[in-house]
Amino acid sequence: MSDAAIAEMSFEQAMAELEQVVGQLERGDVALEASITLYDRGAKLRAHCEAKLKEAEEKVAAITLDGDGNPAGTKPLDAG
Repeated sequence: MSDAAIAEMSFEQAMAELEQVVGQLERGDVALEASITLYDRGAKLRAHCEAKLKEAEEKVAAITLDGDGNPAGTKPLDAG
């Protein structure tokens, strides 16, 4: 898969592939050049997962609750 494909992945897809990459690297049965390529892809997958999590956290933080604790809508992310 290309780097462009990583940008299109859902969090779950990227996490599943990252787990596969880590498993391959931990087994140590990959040639050095392939290990470097896998490590690079793993770093990109990790960054993508972190970005997806941050995006989700920002969306959750933007949800306002009414007096009963029920979602009352959202507020702009920059409303502080």
